[in-house]
Order: sequence, then structure tokens, then C-alpha cells
Amino acid sequence: MEEKKTFTISVYSENNVGLLNRISGIFLKRHINIESLNVSSSEIDHVSRFVIVIYATEDWTKRIVKQIEKQIEVIKAFYHTDEETIYQETALFKIESHLLFDERQIQNIIKESNSQIVTVSRNFFVISKSGRRNEIEELYDQLKPYGIMQFVRSARISVSKEEMQISTMLKQFQEQE
Repeated sequence: MEEKKTFTISVYSENNVGLLNRISGIFLKRHINIESLNVSSSEIDHVSRFVIVIYATEDWTKRIVKQIEKQIEVIKAFYHTDEETIYQETALFKIESHLLFDERQIQNIIKESNSQIVTVSRNFFVISKSGRRNEIEELYDQLKPYGIMQFVRSARISVSKEEMQISTMLKQFQEQE
């Protein structure tokens, strides 16, 4: 039986209403949970990029990528393992202000985790941490005993280590028109 692992799927597409719904439906039909989803502009003008993280077998991932590419607005989809990508997430932690001054260990945690204080107010301060998911979870575990007022983590953003031929493909496509 094939081993499940984490895959990052990159989808380059036109930015059309309803595409996200159709793409998420592809995962729903196969009972595959989307672990992380980010949609943003890409390096190509007027082309959006979806970054979707799933935990599945490579066979299922290939099938899903083929189904995604059948969507009219999709230009090209790729999938990569964690070893083939450079990726990060960002998290914000909201904590009571008095702890910053009363608990010396909080300052040590911030420094040792390479986090940044984003803002300080009378009632709370906010820490920002960028890194791999396990680094963010480790910081969460260290701060939890002191009380976290609010916590939010972004979706994964990633770039592949190898060049993706999407720009070359688009140039060729535009030359054919």
C-alpha cells in the first residue's frame, strides 16, 4: 500500500468566480481534507496561484491534479513534496500586556523563537512568528501556560526548488494566439 505524505499543489489559473468552489469539490468527492489553502496573485500578470496542502498518497495527488487541470480556467497545476519546496506559515499570538513585563521568561521565549512583537497596548501585545508549522506549534506550546488571548495561523505559502515552466508555457500559448 502506498504511503501517505504531505503534498503541496500549486494551481495557476484565471481569477474567476466559482473556481475555488469547484476545486474544493474535487477534494470533497474523494474525501481528502485540505490542510491549508492560500490564493494570491502569482509572478504572472492577471494569473492567480492557489497553494493547496493535502495529506494523501502520490497516486491520489496525481489524480486530483489531473481533475483540477480539467477546469476551464486552470492554466496548469503542479504538485510537490515538502522536500521539493521552500515553504512557510505565519502566526499571530495575542497575549496580556502585563506578562511581557512581569514574566521574564516571555521575553526569552520571544527572543529564542525569532519572533517579533508587532504591537503593544495597555491590555495586550501581539507576537508574529514566521516559519515551518512545527516551529509555530512549538511557540504555541511555550506560550500556552501563560495564556493566549487569541491565535491565528496563515495558510502555507511556498515556492518550488526547481523551476516551474509556467512562464515559458504562457509565452508559448500567447504566441500561438
